[in-house]
Amino acid sequence: MNTLASYACGNWYVATEKVQPLYHAVTGAQVAAISSEGLDVGSMMHYARKTGGQSLRKLTFHDRAKLLKLLAQKLLSQKDEFYAISAWSGATKLDSWIDIEGGIGTLFVYASKGKREFPNETFFVDGPPENLSKNGTFIGRHICVPLEGVAIHINAFNFPVWGMLEKLAPSFLAGVPCIIKPASNTAYLTEAVVKAIIASRILPEGALQLVCGSLNEGFSNLTCQDVVTFTGSATTGRMLKSRQEVTDNSVRFTMEADSLNCSILAPDAVPESEEFKLFIKEVAREMTVKAGQKCTAIRRTIVPDSMLDDVLNALKKRLAGVVVGDPASEGVTMGPLAAKSQVLEVGRCVKALSQEAELVFSGGFSASASDAGAFQAITLLHSKAGLTAKAPHDIEAFGPVNTVFGYKNLADAIELARLGKGSLVGSLFTHDNTTARTVAMGIAPYHGRFLIVNRECAAESTGHGSPMPHLIHGGPGRAGGGEEMGGARGVMHYLQRAALQGSPTTLQAVTNQFSKGAEAITTAVHPFRKFFEELQIGEQLLTHRRTITESDIVNFAGISGDFFYAHMDDIAAKESLFQKRVAHGYFIISAAAGLFVDPAPGPVLANYGLEGLRFIRPVYIGDTIRVRLTCKQKTIKDVPEDQPRQGVVAWDVEVENQAQELVATYTVLTLVRRKD
Repeated sequence: MNTLASYACGNWYVATEKVQPLYHAVTGAQVAAISSEGLDVGSMMHYARKTGGQSLRKLTFHDRAKLLKLLAQKLLSQKDEFYAISAWSGATKLDSWIDIEGGIGTLFVYASKGKREFPNETFFVDGPPENLSKNGTFIGRHICVPLEGVAIHINAFNFPVWGMLEKLAPSFLAGVPCIIKPASNTAYLTEAVVKAIIASRILPEGALQLVCGSLNEGFSNLTCQDVVTFTGSATTGRMLKSRQEVTDNSVRFTMEADSLNCSILAPDAVPESEEFKLFIKEVAREMTVKAGQKCTAIRRTIVPDSMLDDVLNALKKRLAGVVVGDPASEGVTMGPLAAKSQVLEVGRCVKALSQEAELVFSGGFSASASDAGAFQAITLLHSKAGLTAKAPHDIEAFGPVNTVFGYKNLADAIELARLGKGSLVGSLFTHDNTTARTVAMGIAPYHGRFLIVNRECAAESTGHGSPMPHLIHGGPGRAGGGEEMGGARGVMHYLQRAALQGSPTTLQAVTNQFSKGAEAITTAVHPFRKFFEELQIGEQLLTHRRTITESDIVNFAGISGDFFYAHMDDIAAKESLFQKRVAHGYFIISAAAGLFVDPAPGPVLANYGLEGLRFIRPVYIGDTIRVRLTCKQKTIKDVPEDQPRQGVVAWDVEVENQAQELVATYTVLTLVRRKD
């Protein structure tokens, strides 16, 4: 039987000692073996920092985003291979889809966010300049640069693909190399995906390494530049987080632990309502998808006392339709747990829960659920103890197990949810927005994510148990206190934020972004006559002047249809905060464009947008305006081959009056042709 290989320092390594067997969850037959005995994880970490890290930090965010997209496309083309191996874990086709294509989808999302939300630079400028002095000659800026260490990603057995890729995507986009350590029970699927990644040669060498087995003494090599992410049991996570190497070096440690997630049925969601039906469907689904082996699965179901019998009867009826067995057999809708050891653990938890809750449903087995496999009965419990119960709010059975509680009022429902002492996700089914607000505000401090479902969003809702790469995945307290994904937020976890201080001109040169007060760069050539490469950050145009007349205001009102009293009614304007008639703000923006635009055809292809518009002071009839246009930031834009090569130029625009007072400020984006 093949022993799983680790990928270390550019080579595949197979251990020959202390090898442990891995079994098929359905048949019980051995499918692989695992060991990392003799693997030098310290050397792997050094290799990641020096080889992988140096290569990644030379790439821009856009470069790395492009590689993530290529990788996602490559893995998607090989998904059938992964589905076949995923079956060894007892996963149904739906279970495998969530893991495999959900993970690949996360790569696509981060590839998109890398291009849209990060600059085409090797670093990220966080926020605008901060003025630190009276005359503006001393300012501050925050920049975020990649950590120069390695990210060690320790994953759980339930998502061998998604768990790896949802951590790889943000860390790779940030420019930090990764060492993946999957849980042993399902490491064979992670190994298959990593082999495909390495064979593709899409990622720079050293950007990704794999440990199948133990990390050995890897933690002893941690530095202040490294990151550790962990998904798994709270006990193991706390042990790793308290390691001296982690505390001594202030190593960034993100922990995502299993939690006692809840779903609440609101009082308005009566049995005849759409929300009631949606609730029953979602609770049953969360109990049985991946055989309940999801860190986000519903473990506690909270319903009004008046609907307790209705809920229990509806759940029993729906769960009775679930068939447990070999996913390859016709009609089977739920497979086994990932390993026999998990069956024993779930059994112990159910026994403890049964001390404070009565069993209302157990079963689902079909003829294909043999004793050789890791099959677990679907188990629904009812606790009458509610707020005084202990075990149901402390013990998580990591399988198809759920406990139902009744509540008298919303305050009790909120308190029951909070007794989980920190959860990854909670959900509420209601069509009453007042109820939604009350519950959301009540349980938000104890939850990382909160889903509110009603008939309006149900058709497109991704469900209670589906973390999305756009939103954070994590939670306080028992859930680990960490955050993963969350779009750009997940990338920032792997960047070091540093505050820079200096003169505007110096910080402009360092950040490659315009800083107000920096020494102006002026040339005889209008900036709109220059190609993308020829423009300099800080290059400035001070336009000629224009005096605003009553005719301007009247004509603009006629063209735009904006006859607001402050522009057109002398008497009303006199009684307003303006005291006399003022020009339309949008006319001032139009007039400003007329001052700075060079009208002849040239490198500027189009206006791409306008951001951050603020009207600072009113412009009155007889006032004279002019514009200060400054090249603020440049970003190369990827376009189809049949379009001209181009980039996006952000221009800082300041409109001032005859007293040199700002009347409007904003950013204009233009598409500018690049040289062939």
